[in-house]
Amino acid sequence: MSDKICIFAGTTEGRKLASLLAGAADVTACVATEYGQIMLDGIDGIAIHSGRMDEGEMKTFFKTHSFSLIIDATHPYAEAVTDNIASSASESGTPFMRILREKESRISGAVYVESAALAKEYLSEHTGNVFITTGAKELPEFTGLDMSRVWIRVLPVASSLEACERAGIPVSHIIAAQGPFTEEVNLAQMKMIDAKYIVTKSSGNSGGFEEKIRAAYECGAVPVIIGQPQQVPGLSFNDAVAELGKKYKLSKREITLIGIGPGNAQMLTLGAQKAIERCDAVIGAASVIEALNTRKPCFNEYSPAKVRQVLDANPSIRNAAVVFRGDTGFFSGATEMFKEFAEEEITVIPGISSLAALSAKLGVRWDNAAFMSLHGRDGNFVNAVEKNKKVFLLTGGENTPAAVCRKLKEYGFGELVCTVGERLTYPEEKITRGNISSISEGVFDPLSVILIENPDAVDSVRIGIDDSEFIRGDVPMTKSEVRAISMSKLELHDDSVVWDIGAGTGSVSVECALAAYKGQVYAIEKEPDAVELIKRNKLKFRADNIIIVQGSAPDVLKVLPAPTHVFIGGTGGNLRGILNVLIDKNPDVRIVMNAVTLESQSEAFACAKEYEFADFDAVSVNISRTKKAGSYNLMAAQNPVTVFVMQKGRMNG
Repeated sequence: MSDKICIFAGTTEGRKLASLLAGAADVTACVATEYGQIMLDGIDGIAIHSGRMDEGEMKTFFKTHSFSLIIDATHPYAEAVTDNIASSASESGTPFMRILREKESRISGAVYVESAALAKEYLSEHTGNVFITTGAKELPEFTGLDMSRVWIRVLPVASSLEACERAGIPVSHIIAAQGPFTEEVNLAQMKMIDAKYIVTKSSGNSGGFEEKIRAAYECGAVPVIIGQPQQVPGLSFNDAVAELGKKYKLSKREITLIGIGPGNAQMLTLGAQKAIERCDAVIGAASVIEALNTRKPCFNEYSPAKVRQVLDANPSIRNAAVVFRGDTGFFSGATEMFKEFAEEEITVIPGISSLAALSAKLGVRWDNAAFMSLHGRDGNFVNAVEKNKKVFLLTGGENTPAAVCRKLKEYGFGELVCTVGERLTYPEEKITRGNISSISEGVFDPLSVILIENPDAVDSVRIGIDDSEFIRGDVPMTKSEVRAISMSKLELHDDSVVWDIGAGTGSVSVECALAAYKGQVYAIEKEPDAVELIKRNKLKFRADNIIIVQGSAPDVLKVLPAPTHVFIGGTGGNLRGILNVLIDKNPDVRIVMNAVTLESQSEAFACAKEYEFADFDAVSVNISRTKKAGSYNLMAAQNPVTVFVMQKGRMNG
């Protein structure tokens, strides 16, 4: 049989506890008014007791139901009710838990009084309209005050309206409504009545206290604050949830991942606005939270592990809004949150990406464009511009719009048209259009969006690029036909990490870089003149993902990232040393080696046995090319090349 818990739940905290415990125990929620019952009606699995009880009725109620725990989550000013609950629980021998609200720090410019009667005395000595927001219960304490200057906000129930009538409040001075109220609503009501004073209790954040104070500051009214009474010993809401969670299986925590759009809060979708309104706390990067300007409790964290720490340290946060700039599915940190909180209830509310915002501003479509984020990451945007007629780039950090354009200019794209969107959707939004060369010399907001247009883009796959296209000099080069076969044997992916050992002119490095355009190619070469040729060919073929490493293998290999694929064009007699490094870095690395001399071929065969490669193959490539002999064409044989394939284990995919 499940535990029976009684919660005095007329407050926000009480309703939250009833919702958390529903299903984990047999919950009875007690409220004093019919309106309190209405507020609880949406919670499934709880019983509701509506109506005020005196001490005797409480004692009878507790003994009749044999509760396992009684929780007092009443208003901090309901001192008499708290005393009755505590004494009745004690007499029935039932464990008792009191929920406390946090006290606010003292407000600058406010007047603090200890009671409603003292508030009346202060107001009697000062002129100006008064807005009372403490409810109808304490209206008798204001007897003697000129009620023609008093407006009051009360619950829309008959008992409150009757109390106003008895106190002599004019009907036109009564605002009957249920809170909590936003700052905007408070401000509108205070301006409507030209309030010079607002009377409120120091009732904690859950009571809408901060919203009243901010509205008072905005319209120049003086807050008259009835100080929070001394509370009986108890637990904060956060500690109470933690304590209850040790014994009861509370309802699952909800996490909503929200894309807020480019940054201006006006770009929030209606779904995002509602999710933030109903959440317990907002978590995200400081700049993102600042853009929201929310009154909810906020935590400036954005890494999944840190977000988990926040939630674990604050168990009372049952509905967390984790916010991200832009759209949750477009280069967003939301992806990592899915992994961290796989066991939680996750809802995703997408936002408007800056890509969509700039496209709308320019009146262009974006579904036919390539896009890439350079915010906090690197990417081969040179290749993207080379292959696509339209490229959108998100910039950030060192990859500013000017820095991006300087690199593109270096690769010969200086005349392409470029559009930079800064601070999109904000009042200071700026759109700059020009060519790459002009943009490269400008100063822009680091967090910008760039659209680059290349009408001459050619998205073609080139295998076995003609030898004549490379800048050669006197450095040996893997010939086109052999290079094509070697590339096919490598079986590259678009994100492969390739080492080209003994890169020569860089012809293999270039083809690997164009094929593995999302990856990296490390061109390892010891000869200075060859290194210069690789640099020139890298620029000519716009292979920005080539990283040139000058030095001898295997010495320089040890500091490089682990390769997925390796091409060996020359070993300098150190094949075994090279293989040792490769296999240590990645036991499943795929190796393709070209050998011309019999000695190199013999060494490769010996290593194949020694290293026990599961996948080993050798192909002898004999190429002949046409050669003029007077008026005749002859086939002239090239040096035969043996292409070796070595791999200890097959790679996935």
